[in-house]
Amino acid sequence: MILRKSLYVWTLALLPALSLSNASAEPAPAQSSSVETEIRAQLMPRNETTLSAEVAAVIKDLTVREGERFKKGQVLVGFDCSIQQAQLQKAQATADGAGKTYDVNSRLSQLESVSSLEVDVAKAKLGEAKADIALTKAGLEKCRIHAPFDGRVAALKAHEHQHLKVGDPIMDVLDDSQLEIKLIVPSLWLRWLKPKQVFKVHIDELDRDYSAEVVTLGARIDPVSQTVSITGRVTGKHSELLAGMSGRALFPDKAH
Repeated sequence: MILRKSLYVWTLALLPALSLSNASAEPAPAQSSSVETEIRAQLMPRNETTLSAEVAAVIKDLTVREGERFKKGQVLVGFDCSIQQAQLQKAQATADGAGKTYDVNSRLSQLESVSSLEVDVAKAKLGEAKADIALTKAGLEKCRIHAPFDGRVAALKAHEHQHLKVGDPIMDVLDDSQLEIKLIVPSLWLRWLKPKQVFKVHIDELDRDYSAEVVTLGARIDPVSQTVSITGRVTGKHSELLAGMSGRALFPDKAH
C-alpha cells in the first residue's frame, strides 16, 4: 500500500516535466519565405561635371548663382584676359610686318635682287606670325566658359575677382532634365528583370510614389555580393525631384 502510494506521488510530480518536454518536442510552425522586392534607390543626374579654369586669370564675370538654371551655350564665366588680348594685337602686328616683308622680297626675287633663301625665310616668318595669332586666339577662347548642356548650378567653388590657376574648379553643374535611378539588385533577378520593366519608386524626402522603368542592366556582376547595378528613369516630368534624393524601388514581380 505504501509502495503504490509512493508511485502515485512520484507520477504526479513528473507530469509537469513531461508536459514541458512534449511541448518543446513539437515542431515549430514553418515561416513563410518571401523575396524582398524593396531596393534602395537614388536619383542621379544623367550629365554632371565640374567646370574648371583653363587659363590663369581673374574672374571678371560670374553670370549664374548656385541653384540657378542655364541654357546650353550660355556664357557662365568670363575672365579678365586683357593680357592675352594685348598679346593678340602684338601677334597681329608682327604678322602684318612679316607679310609686308614677304611681299617685298617676292617682288625683288622676280627682279633677281634678292636670293630665294631670303624669300623662304620671309615666308617662314610670316607663317610663324600667323601661328602665334592662332595660338593667342585659342587662348582667348578659353577666357569664356560656356554651358555644356541645359542644367543647373549645383555648387559654386569660386567667386568674382578671384584669381585662379589652370585647373582650379569654378562650379559643379548638372543636367536634371532627366534624372536616372541607380539601383543595386540581386543578380538572380536577371532571370526576370529586363529593360522597360515597370516599377515604382518611393522618394523618402517627398513621401511620394512615382512610376519608373528599367533603362539598362549592368554589364558586370559583383562576385562577392552577387549583385548587379541597374539604371532606371522616372517617367514623366516632375520639377520637384532633385538629384541626390533617395528612396525605395518597389517591383511588382518577385524573384524566386
